[in-house]
Amino acid sequence: MNLMMMDNNRLRESFEQAAAIYQQARPDYPEPLFEDLIRAANLNPGDRLLEIGCATGKATLPLAKRGFAITCVELGAELAAVARHNLAGMDVNIIHGGFEDWRPEEDNGFDLVFAATAWKWVDPEVRYKKAWQVLRPGGHLAFWNAEHVFPAGGDPFFQEIQNVYYEIGEGKPADKNEWPGPGELNEQRDEIEQSGLFETVHIQHFDWERIYQVEEYIQLLETFSGHILMEKRKRDKLFREIRVRLNGRPDLPVRRHWGAVLHVARRKD
Repeated sequence: MNLMMMDNNRLRESFEQAAAIYQQARPDYPEPLFEDLIRAANLNPGDRLLEIGCATGKATLPLAKRGFAITCVELGAELAAVARHNLAGMDVNIIHGGFEDWRPEEDNGFDLVFAATAWKWVDPEVRYKKAWQVLRPGGHLAFWNAEHVFPAGGDPFFQEIQNVYYEIGEGKPADKNEWPGPGELNEQRDEIEQSGLFETVHIQHFDWERIYQVEEYIQLLETFSGHILMEKRKRDKLFREIRVRLNGRPDLPVRRHWGAVLHVARRKD
């Protein structure tokens, strides 16, 4: 079954299988993104933040270190357990459950609700309404996704390997922008405004680069829902071909460029 046709719930639950390697394999978000978020949302140390889908704490830790009190709602039990270990000693409370079903205490009025590479997995019929409900008047919503971008002069490997994805039936759909450059990722301003509950106050693009050795890159792929749920025979063929091609390069590391679009919106009262 092509991964693009898989049920969204199955895809978002698949990250549980990568809990042991997620923190190491996934990239850190750039520090300027957090500084930009803090400015745009007018946050101050001690403010109360709610994170949707913290996974192992990739975005939680940098904000906890800045003195914020954070509640995380994480769908995966294993991910939540790893996050508790990674965030031990911090002012962080991790709740195992789905954001859609979570019921906060009555007096909970968060200063910020945020999601780092998790907003897209939340039910679109629920996410804006639920975020609005748990925010204090004047509070903010923020979200961003870490995605692959392709700058001019970037590593050609990713285009070169596409024939293998198509061969195993997992190629990208033709109607999508397959190779967005830095600054070209989609913005969700219209979606925010159409909710009727928030007004967009800030959108900013970020991009950064990370170098991967062959097995590090394979491990990264093992944290992506599409690759986690790929049929074993397909995944084995893909990873085998990746190893052959990368180990045959004169310069072994893979240069992968990441992009993120930070969206910050203020709650309408």
